[in-house]
Amino acid sequence: MKVLLAVDGSTYTKKMLAYLTTHEDLLAAGTEFTALTVIPALPARARAAVGKEAVDSYYAEEAAKVLEPVQKYLSRHGITPKTVIKVGQAGETIAKVADAGKFDLLMMGSHGNSALGNLVMGSVATKVLAGCKVPVLLVR
Repeated sequence: MKVLLAVDGSTYTKKMLAYLTTHEDLLAAGTEFTALTVIPALPARARAAVGKEAVDSYYAEEAAKVLEPVQKYLSRHGITPKTVIKVGQAGETIAKVADAGKFDLLMMGSHGNSALGNLVMGSVATKVLAGCKVPVLLVR
């Protein structure tokens, strides 16, 4: 089984990881885990002003802030995930990666770090559900 873990460092990401590590049916032998984080793209003018090297460095630093704690937490539970970093709109990008990677399951928190959000479910989660053909497990 291939499981994609959409992570953003939010409280709901932590809840999703805790759910994962406490449900043995998700931890079956041979299960492959991939942790995905999506970094919002910098405005075009900002990218042009600072240059490609600085932009790439910024994206790498932002991704590390999210992925390093996730990797550390999962390694304590015997899971070594692959990591994927994408730049773009989170909802659409997560759905595309899940579909293109032929994952069996996508796990994510119901809300993220966005300042804006929907009352019942986060706007990223809503976009993922609308655009993804892979089964999605939202953890609240």
